[in-house]
Amino acid sequence: MARAAHLSLVPPRPGGNGPPTTRGKGRGAGSNASGRYEKERREEIDDGWGMGAGPEFAPEFDGGLSDNSEAEDCISLRTPLRTDVTIERPRKIITYNNSPYVGFDRSINPYRGCEHGCIYCFARPTHAYMGLSAGLDFESKLFAKPDARGLLERELSKQNYKVKPIAMGTNTDPYQPIEKKFRVMRGILTVFDAFNHPVTVLTKAHLITRDIDLLAPLAERNLTRAMISITTLDKSLARHMEPRAASPKRRLDAVRELADAGIPVGVMTAPMIPGLNDDEMETLLGEAKDAGASFAGYTIIRLPLEVSPLFQEWLETYAPNRAKRVMRHIREMNGGKDYDPQWSRGKAVKGTYAKLIAHRFTKAASKVDLAWENKTPLDVTQFRVPASITGQMNLFA
Repeated sequence: MARAAHLSLVPPRPGGNGPPTTRGKGRGAGSNASGRYEKERREEIDDGWGMGAGPEFAPEFDGGLSDNSEAEDCISLRTPLRTDVTIERPRKIITYNNSPYVGFDRSINPYRGCEHGCIYCFARPTHAYMGLSAGLDFESKLFAKPDARGLLERELSKQNYKVKPIAMGTNTDPYQPIEKKFRVMRGILTVFDAFNHPVTVLTKAHLITRDIDLLAPLAERNLTRAMISITTLDKSLARHMEPRAASPKRRLDAVRELADAGIPVGVMTAPMIPGLNDDEMETLLGEAKDAGASFAGYTIIRLPLEVSPLFQEWLETYAPNRAKRVMRHIREMNGGKDYDPQWSRGKAVKGTYAKLIAHRFTKAASKVDLAWENKTPLDVTQFRVPASITGQMNLFA
């Protein structure tokens, strides 16, 4: 089991007894029920005592977004719920999978949990493995892996390692706000660059543009491509649904800056939520094309395990008049359940509404000349363990 050391980046609020469990500014979930593996189930309710005893947000840490020049990168900068980060010391950093529902067999997650706080995030249930809630804990109690760079060098240097592209951003966002402080993702990219190893990146953050100096040389060697996930162009909806992610405008800016730097970039219109944001699909794809995207993809909302009650709780608050209709469409796309991967993630599109979204996406992408994802394979033939690690000199140097 990985060893972990706790690091609290923000001191508790004076007079308070820990973070409140009701959703506040800058947080997505509205509750914090105990994890599903806990022997006792408990949900704390904040009664308001102590809420005014201290500052809304301690100045020592604001997710790395206190710089006014980056203010728009985070839609909501102030929150009464502190962010705690635990330093995790895993033995390995590459995760392998054989899932039929994803197009990669390995990935790296520099962080556990995600401060973006997207209410629909399918990764929320993974926090239960840490004895934490999929609700507010998932977006406020995070785990960072600062040893990732060294671990990756060691794993790529093994004689039996077989090269395939490594996917970044498949579970939690590698460019979430705390990356500004910890720079784990940047360290990982330096390893990919040194080893000539192919990598794909998916993110909601404009922060990816910080690493253009590393991504652009990788792109020149056909070793990388990026996708920016854009759920909506409606800033108000984004503020409530993805409270600490970059604004829609900033994400389009990221597409433009990556494209201008020669990095193949696409847009992931995800997730499509029937009756809530799917009406934006055509406009969103058009804006992405104008920004420089060359390919696109989409996914339907997934509500596994604890995500479903959290999303429904949010939906009843944000759009009560549409809540029943949205959930009816979601269940129709999942064979009557809140979530069924064989229906919503299988190769054959099932359900009338799901088929409609698929048809609209295909037609809209074709109209603006956006390819379906990016099928051009990244180059695996350039991979090599650098001499600085092997100690072997170049015969022709």
